[in-house]
Amino acid sequence: MTHATGSCTCGAIRISAKGDPKSVGICHCLDCRKHHGAVFYAAAAFAPSDVTITGDTHQYKDRHFCPTCGASVFATSDGEVEIHLGILDTPNQFTPTYELWCERRENWLPEFVGMQKHKRDRQ
Repeated sequence: MTHATGSCTCGAIRISAKGDPKSVGICHCLDCRKHHGAVFYAAAAFAPSDVTITGDTHQYKDRHFCPTCGASVFATSDGEVEIHLGILDTPNQFTPTYELWCERRENWLPEFVGMQKHKRDRQ
């Protein structure tokens, strides 16, 4: 059983997830790119019952961030909590198995071997 922890940049928001994620993926869609200010977004999706969040977040739509430092911490979608891999205290806990919105993928990114690729969303 996995136990992952993480936080925003200033530490005001802490997140803990138990068990294995339902999925781990990368998204290249325009919304994710603009929200994170990066060319893709990586997250592990958990059932809400497996996630504990302490501290008050602000949100824009379903994306939650720290009101103090501005760090994006997690999102909610389709009954899941998507924990941003970049906020985890320990790296290399989860490996993405798929990429979404590959039609928006930067051509200069190296190939991520062994991942399922989807032109847009997964079916």
